[in-house]
Amino acid sequence: MRMILFSSRQYDIDTFTEANAAFRYELHFQESHLEADTAILAEGYEVVCPFVNDSVDAATLERLHAGGTRLIALRSAGFNHVDLAAAQRLGIGVVRVPAYSPYAVAEHAVGMILALNRKLARAVARTREGDFSLNGLLGFDLHGKTVGVIGTGIIGRCFARIMAGFGMQVLAHDPGPPATELLALGGRYVPLDTLLADSDIVSLHCPLLPSTYHLIDSHALAKMKRGAMLINTGRGGLVESNALVGALKSGQLGHLGLDVYEEEGGIFFEDHSNLPLQDDVLARLLMFPNVIVTAHQAFFTREAMTEIAQTTLGNVEAWRDGAPRNVVEAPPASG
Repeated sequence: MRMILFSSRQYDIDTFTEANAAFRYELHFQESHLEADTAILAEGYEVVCPFVNDSVDAATLERLHAGGTRLIALRSAGFNHVDLAAAQRLGIGVVRVPAYSPYAVAEHAVGMILALNRKLARAVARTREGDFSLNGLLGFDLHGKTVGVIGTGIIGRCFARIMAGFGMQVLAHDPGPPATELLALGGRYVPLDTLLADSDIVSLHCPLLPSTYHLIDSHALAKMKRGAMLINTGRGGLVESNALVGALKSGQLGHLGLDVYEEEGGIFFEDHSNLPLQDDVLARLLMFPNVIVTAHQAFFTREAMTEIAQTTLGNVEAWRDGAPRNVVEAPPASG
């Protein structure tokens, strides 16, 4: 079976080549992003494997279908970049990697909290220049504070366990049933407005859906405890980027950690160090000393990359054998 992986980097080549020893598919690694104009590169490939910032819209799917593609094997958990209705209409299956290493993402969120709170980036930069003063580096104890966890799936629960280990009170919000594991930690499920008002740190771990798009906007930021910290390792569209600058300038938002960004496509996963940054909002955010932005790397551990490759290729095998797993279904038509 022939399979093409778009947006491939050396780490994709390494992990998928190693995992493919058990499957022996014909893999082709393509550095280009997948979109309608590049879909022609997939002609003759039954399986196409996009990444999170590839565009798998209706126009792209039409061209892939014409070239013989019958399966979209996402190497990610998120699928908001895929037009599922168009895929269903064309008879193209869509599968994903629902979980790889929840610890990777949860631990990255914790790392951002510690780095922001204790101002580690600024402290390291100072000591490398011979400045060993402590002015401006004052942090706060996490112990005894309150953390709000929005989304208590596998990653959210893992994150909550870590924060409870710091001695923090855990508040949670999720439209699904309460997680017994979180309740056992002493966590409480509360309405979103209560979580925002009472949390010293708010961390996002929910999927990007129509109901969660811009979940954190200017109104939500105004409801947060003044000077609170916001962490987003979920999806960029959960946060209204334009609202962040004003909240940071006024001091309403005290710290911000972003591993994802609403307009990250074409920016993240690329080296733009020799070019001026074209996104004005992101450029302004990067100028704040109380902001940390990482380039969608929360998932990026050896264990997670290995699991992604193995699960993706396993999904392809299951589909080939007529027993597809980890299928992403199009939502039912409204009305």
